[in-house]
Amino acid sequence: MNITDQIHHYRPPAGFLQDRVLLITGAGQGLGQAVALATAGYGATIILHGRSSAKLEKTYDAIVSAGGPAPAIAPLDFAIAGDQDFAQLAQTIQHEFGRCDGIVHCAASLKQLQPLANVKLDEWLTLLRVNLAAPFALTRACLPMLKRSDNASVIFVSESHGLRPAAYWGGFAVSKFALQGLLQIWQDEGLRLESPRMNILVPGPIHSPQRMLTHPGEDKSTLRRAQDVAPAFLYLLAVESNALSGQVIELEQNA
Repeated sequence: MNITDQIHHYRPPAGFLQDRVLLITGAGQGLGQAVALATAGYGATIILHGRSSAKLEKTYDAIVSAGGPAPAIAPLDFAIAGDQDFAQLAQTIQHEFGRCDGIVHCAASLKQLQPLANVKLDEWLTLLRVNLAAPFALTRACLPMLKRSDNASVIFVSESHGLRPAAYWGGFAVSKFALQGLLQIWQDEGLRLESPRMNILVPGPIHSPQRMLTHPGEDKSTLRRAQDVAPAFLYLLAVESNALSGQVIELEQNA
């Protein structure tokens, strides 16, 4: 059975994330919000990251209304964050929770599709900071906590154009493509021997704010919803996948 089949057939037991602390970026909307709701539904305490406190508060309310553990809110703009900001976030998690058992990197930046010749340097750097530098820096800052966890998992979210770059996807595709290099280097440095395991997940087209931006005329009824792909994240956070690391996993369209 291949990885996508394992994901498709995985049925998470109730409360399997009980007492786990997970950091989910981009949790104010779209995929990040769906993953936050799904993981909280199985008992995890979620640290909700995003730029907008108002959006994060809506996710917070949805989790609490559904009976999940009270999450924490951690607003931070990845486009301008520096080493000290990431270190401070990790220190806050350590102080408030004493642990971090996983990170799901859902935050992404994509303003518009355009030819490379039209992209300004500041726009290019923002894409690299949010989509590539921030996942690296945040994972590095939380690494001591992740190493102490008995089943830590880091999931980098990529996109199909990060696997197969194409015209007009510019810095977004480049930054997502580079995640594979980041993953490979961490694997080659032997990190997996110490924990955490790290994988890249490519959910494929879903009905999300990002998809609405890049495909405004698309019939959204033909797309999966963000919550439809959340089980893949549950599998990669579960003990059943603890031997899986260094993989780039692209979900099948009909999975």
